[in-house]
Amino acid sequence: MIRRPRRVALIVLGVIVFLVISGILARWLSLENAERSDILALLQAQARGDAPAMLAKLDGCDARCRTIVHADARTLRRSGAVLILARQSQTAYALSSRTAETRIAWEAGNRLPVVQCVTVRRTGNVITGLTLHLLAIGPAVHPTTADCAPRFDG
Repeated sequence: MIRRPRRVALIVLGVIVFLVISGILARWLSLENAERSDILALLQAQARGDAPAMLAKLDGCDARCRTIVHADARTLRRSGAVLILARQSQTAYALSSRTAETRIAWEAGNRLPVVQCVTVRRTGNVITGLTLHLLAIGPAVHPTTADCAPRFDG
């Protein structure tokens, strides 16, 4: 039989371990919402036709990326609220650093849906914390047949 002081210490230790694990899981799972929110803000800027706002949301957008952003801002301009219809993230629930494409289907107003690929980089790890960076957005792809072509090694 475990003596009372030792039992209390084990219970306290168990509660502390539970709280630490819960905090790590909450931080890790909240990154999914952060990715969705960041992509939504990027799409809203695109729907407004606001290329400078789009570029401000992208980290390290090179010349090719800037060309695509300006073209997307012109051709994918939409009125109405942006609604994300589907999201397939290749970085979802990554436990460590990863760079990959997120395929996003969205619509605004009464126009046909648009499917695009956004390059997402997660850095860090689940213990010390992950950070999220949107690196690039691609042109519209065919909604039923086109997959995202990897632009970076993940």
